[in-house]
Amino acid sequence: MNIYLLIIIIFLILSYLIGFISDYLNVKNMSEVLPKEFEGYYDAEKYKKSQNYLKDKTNFSFISSLFVLVTGIVFILAGGFNFVDKFARSFGYGEIVSGMIFISVLMLLLNIIKIPFSAYNTFVIEEKYGFNKTTIKTFISDIIKNNLLLILIGLPIFAVIVWFFMEFNSMAWVYAVLTVIFFELLFTFIAPVLIMPLFNKYIPLEDGELKTELENYAIRENFKMKGLFKMDGSKRSTKSNAFFTGFGKFRRIVLFDTLIEKHTTQELVSVLAHEMGHYKKGHINKFMIMSFLNTILIFFVLSFFIGNVGLFEAFSMEYVSVYGSLVFFGFLYTPISMVLSVIQNVISRKYEYESDRYAVETYKNPEAMTEALKKLSVDNLSNLTPHKLKVFMEYSHPPVLERIKAIKNIKI
Repeated sequence: MNIYLLIIIIFLILSYLIGFISDYLNVKNMSEVLPKEFEGYYDAEKYKKSQNYLKDKTNFSFISSLFVLVTGIVFILAGGFNFVDKFARSFGYGEIVSGMIFISVLMLLLNIIKIPFSAYNTFVIEEKYGFNKTTIKTFISDIIKNNLLLILIGLPIFAVIVWFFMEFNSMAWVYAVLTVIFFELLFTFIAPVLIMPLFNKYIPLEDGELKTELENYAIRENFKMKGLFKMDGSKRSTKSNAFFTGFGKFRRIVLFDTLIEKHTTQELVSVLAHEMGHYKKGHINKFMIMSFLNTILIFFVLSFFIGNVGLFEAFSMEYVSVYGSLVFFGFLYTPISMVLSVIQNVISRKYEYESDRYAVETYKNPEAMTEALKKLSVDNLSNLTPHKLKVFMEYSHPPVLERIKAIKNIKI
């Protein structure tokens, strides 16, 4: 067996098994005893509901991930990539256009596989537990918009990268890195204005106590921003969230309408203070630098696999191409990506503690912060007792009980 094929299949199976074990232990770690911190927030019925939600989501993940794994391996072994490549080349265009057709067909096939699972998750599981507000029209519209963005933005970038590796040999990876970083920075600024409004409505927060408190806090902390906005998150789900977009004076604070409905002004200011902490502590810039370093690593390592004959033999390919190299390298990069993801999550959890501390020390209302965390956990039916392996592998935020414990230990 081709060594690359063997390595890729082992990586795919190991990735699934690690996720399976992590999820299995996570479910087994559930406690039937409600943690004391949440007494009065959960009744017995709702706490049981949160555990059933975790079980249903986990079982569904087992099935959908296994289906994707098996389908992917069969597709590789059956020469599916070669079939798609021959189809792309049959139009008689050059390398770049053939590559665009090749990647487009692959994305189409992936959508065909994933859309039914996404629909089941949205309209069956999320509906069952009272979260879903997505209509079929919105669901279909989101798919169309996402794919149009991939066609209008993703394909041209892909084509440019293919051209770099065709024309510039040893320096191609450098130009590819600069191109990707440029677009990452560009979309950071234009996404809030041009892309995000395609999916949700963003309206300025109306005058009132909440807006006044948020603005006063931002002024006290010398935090410049473009404005405060409310997003119609209830269009898709009853779950709540808040986030920042943009940089510098173009920063926007966005609150889900569902978040505003369920929390007091003090709790919402605490949530804002936490998000602001990420900026004040430099977390956003640090994560952006990490993203740039990851981009550099990807393209640097990729440069050694462009046109690798053995890699193409692993996928039963008749023709060697730059665009094929970009796709197939993604399979080899899987373990590196997994390790980097774990490292990033470790750092992210540390940053969450730092932002909680910033919020408590500046707003000086730890009770409002813990109250907000508890309400968010209950409203979203979050798992209160996740397994340590699950947290280590996948959690970007510390478990809520650990965050509450840390907040209580902050002296103000």
